[in-house]
Amino acid sequence: MNIDSLYSELTLDTKAKMVMIVLDGIGDIATREQKYLTPLEAAKTPNLDALAKDSAQGRMIPVAPGITPGSGPGHLGLFGYDPLEFQVGRGVIEALGLGIELKAGDVAARANFCTLDPKGIVTDRRAGRIETEVCEELCALLSRKIKKIGDAEIIIKPGKGHRFVVIFRGKGMEGPLTDADPHREGFPVPKVEAVNVKSAKAKKAAKLIADFYKAALPIIKDRKPANGFLMRGIAHQPAIPLFVDRYKLKPACIAVYPMYKGLAQLVGMKKIEGPQTIAEQFECYLTEHANYDFFFIHYKYTDMHGEDGNFNAKKKAIEDFDAALPILLKKKPDVIVVTGDHSTPCSMKGHSWHPQPVLLHSATSGSDKLKRFTETGANSGSLSVFDSKFLIRLMQANAKMFDKFGA
Repeated sequence: MNIDSLYSELTLDTKAKMVMIVLDGIGDIATREQKYLTPLEAAKTPNLDALAKDSAQGRMIPVAPGITPGSGPGHLGLFGYDPLEFQVGRGVIEALGLGIELKAGDVAARANFCTLDPKGIVTDRRAGRIETEVCEELCALLSRKIKKIGDAEIIIKPGKGHRFVVIFRGKGMEGPLTDADPHREGFPVPKVEAVNVKSAKAKKAAKLIADFYKAALPIIKDRKPANGFLMRGIAHQPAIPLFVDRYKLKPACIAVYPMYKGLAQLVGMKKIEGPQTIAEQFECYLTEHANYDFFFIHYKYTDMHGEDGNFNAKKKAIEDFDAALPILLKKKPDVIVVTGDHSTPCSMKGHSWHPQPVLLHSATSGSDKLKRFTETGANSGSLSVFDSKFLIRLMQANAKMFDKFGA
């Protein structure tokens, strides 16, 4: 029997309330330079500490041992969708998060402005993290100058900071395509290619993107620091089962950044717009508490500072989160999870394969008798090490949503 079919057969309607809080990239590794502490271990977290005393802990593998996940696979795993089975391009996720309704045949790319030297070498992949207003200005300029290429409509929409989305809307195209991103400084922007070399539709999309680069780069070549752009996650939208059908839970997403709203929308979560800080997100949860069964609350800054290699800033982001946590606990859900979609060690300045820590609190979780929520503590927790795709199933079990299996 298929394991998801079994879970569905056993599912009960208990009216439970669940909250999954994702501190993006929360996992880290202890190094000599960091005095053998992770930011989570170094942070002062009295509210998380209090929760930890009555919780179970463990570590999660986002995809498979040794595999470093992107944000898309990392979150799909958290939502219970096997990232190896459900592969979604980052462009699709970002486009949905920005409110773009994708049509059949659309190819979406997640893009960000970068800095190129006179030889076309990438010297800064994020163009100094330009302000959102600068990104909006550049996107408006490109939109005015480039409306169509061949028979395809070009849709450009800014996101936050240096990020934006490009939609190629035409007939006879599909993804996925390779990235126009070297993923590190010191290299030129690579040419986009079809992942499936036998797909004529993918080859057409690759040529269109090459033509878009030829048209767009001259328009911004004199801008500083954003005189170029990178594109990745170039794909079309796949079919994915809806969250409500899979879990019998009415879900909502409270996130700030478009990509995470897009990931939630992809599985049918309702996006709740407006909140910009973690305190505002928790206040939003209080307002919407009666309207949904499952809340996905996303916090970006732990990952952002990890990618910058800024230990103290990541530690401060954790402390800011902890300070706001009592707001959510005013209406304590039946099941609370605090975790990450992956690890982003400061010493590596990027995502990694290290299992991320997870805390699960409910009336039935029991206590692992751990005083704090940390990577070291999670290593000895009763949840042990498990695949992230089972996290929601554990949340359901702790909400008493499963009938007994067998006689």
